[in-house]
Amino acid sequence: MELIFKWEWLPELGRGLVLTVELTAACISMGAVLGLFLAIARLYARGPIYWLASAYVQFFRGTPLLVQLFMIHFGLAGWGIRLSPLFSGIIAMGLNTAAYQAEYFRGAIQAVKRGQTLAALSLGMTRWQTIRHVILPQALRLVLPSWSNELVYMLKYTSIVYLIGLPDLMGMGRTIASDNFRFFEVYAVVALIYLALVLIITFALRSVEARIRVPGLGTAR
Repeated sequence: MELIFKWEWLPELGRGLVLTVELTAACISMGAVLGLFLAIARLYARGPIYWLASAYVQFFRGTPLLVQLFMIHFGLAGWGIRLSPLFSGIIAMGLNTAAYQAEYFRGAIQAVKRGQTLAALSLGMTRWQTIRHVILPQALRLVLPSWSNELVYMLKYTSIVYLIGLPDLMGMGRTIASDNFRFFEVYAVVALIYLALVLIITFALRSVEARIRVPGLGTAR
């Protein structure tokens, strides 16, 4: 079988790539904000707030992302709530990654030595002042390695949004492959683009991690 690559495929794949990057950035940002609040609620809240946060995490971690995407895009439409494919993708993946990021943040917060919390409270700081000024600055450093994995996963998970009509990188690749009947070649190029993005993100985050690392932070209590 002869392998054929056409350079005119690249502009279309480039447009899909831009959408993929934008979608990933929107989802991971939404998930980081919501995930941090969920982590704090699971660690420090009591009663209904704790149970709601825990139920949220269990639901979104325990059900497939594709099912969540279809529930939001197609399911809500049955109730008269019609969302654009882009908005549906952002909401579904943002809610999903928030549940995973909540666990990453929770683990990082728990990794901060308890003695620092006790010291801050003994100095007259309130619990929320301690969380904000003592715990979170350290936890956000500790969470970076696991959080970087979630960013890579989310980049790759965006490939499912073509199923609701979004022309992301995977969606554009599928269209080009169907038009030219060159499925192997097109999908190979798409795979290489995803690989290049993952390598760039991994290198960038490792550099950031090295810059913000504090010697001794995260060692045994």
